[in-house]
Amino acid sequence: MKIGEIRVGFSSTLKILILKPSSLGDVVQAIPVLRLLKLHWPQSEIFWWIESGLAGLLENDPDLAGLVLFERKRWASPAHWPEMFRSIRWMREQSFDLVLDLQCLIRSGAFAWLVNGKFLVGLDEPREGARGFYDIIVHRASYYTHAVDWYLDALRAIHVPVHWNFNWLPQRPEIAAALEQKWPVNSARWIVLQPGARWVNKRWPAEYFAELVRQISVARDEFRFAILGSDADRNLGATISQANPAKCLDLTGKLSLGEMVEWIRRSEAMVANDTGPMHVAAALGKPVVSIFGPTEPRRTGPYGQFENVLRVRLPCAPCMKPHCSFSKPLECLRAISPERVATRVESLMP
Repeated sequence: MKIGEIRVGFSSTLKILILKPSSLGDVVQAIPVLRLLKLHWPQSEIFWWIESGLAGLLENDPDLAGLVLFERKRWASPAHWPEMFRSIRWMREQSFDLVLDLQCLIRSGAFAWLVNGKFLVGLDEPREGARGFYDIIVHRASYYTHAVDWYLDALRAIHVPVHWNFNWLPQRPEIAAALEQKWPVNSARWIVLQPGARWVNKRWPAEYFAELVRQISVARDEFRFAILGSDADRNLGATISQANPAKCLDLTGKLSLGEMVEWIRRSEAMVANDTGPMHVAAALGKPVVSIFGPTEPRRTGPYGQFENVLRVRLPCAPCMKPHCSFSKPLECLRAISPERVATRVESLMP
């Protein structure tokens, strides 16, 4: 299939498959690709291959014809491989016109090849070797090219116009209404705190978040704090909420993905580590003060808000490693004071 054959007026409805199973932040950053594909080919049917635990983010999305679930943990067992083969067979039967691999791992590349779409576009990650499966290889313009811009380059490679005239994360009124029933969403001005992160050395200390709450509470009495996170972050939420129980609402382990998105939408700002909800806030256009240590914000920071990234210069930072080996452990995070973060947050609040 030649690239020129992908166009409006295709002989039948254009069927497209996006491969971006994980993680939360990566999926959020890839959503503009979906929006622009649907705007360019409004009659197309677009499916998204996604890890089952993240399906709630895209369920009932207006631009998707459906989700194809990747059962990562379940399919690790040979006993469940027949399910995986049935999933692949179903996708082969769809005869996709265009498959975009935005994961660029050897696993996703092989999966894209097995789907047997008519045309396969993928990102270039030389360490993985997945590019051997692709009809078009999309190189990263530079080491510092942001992930969002890299994903959008996949559209430019197939001549799909790139612009920002779309709603990145449309509101879900039913979820927003349920939030109002469960929690006092509208009773205060909310700042969302995200103290967790997959890597321990991405986590600004919980006691620093607690001190941040104290400082902002003194300076701006009208604000309350919603603490987000998974079940694994409950101890972090407890530490922070103890700083001012009357002002803090600990939501760790209590929200679905959809509810988390709507909480952030209702907030006025977020303070976060380098983690998935940070990208949700950026996609919603919320001011997000992000704290970076071992990772590179030019690649994976809050899109369009590089000026709100706080970090310190150390010989080892960013190390891009999940474990700290510096002589002063986690100094890249500990050197960022609560006072500095509070000052930045207050500068963004009207």
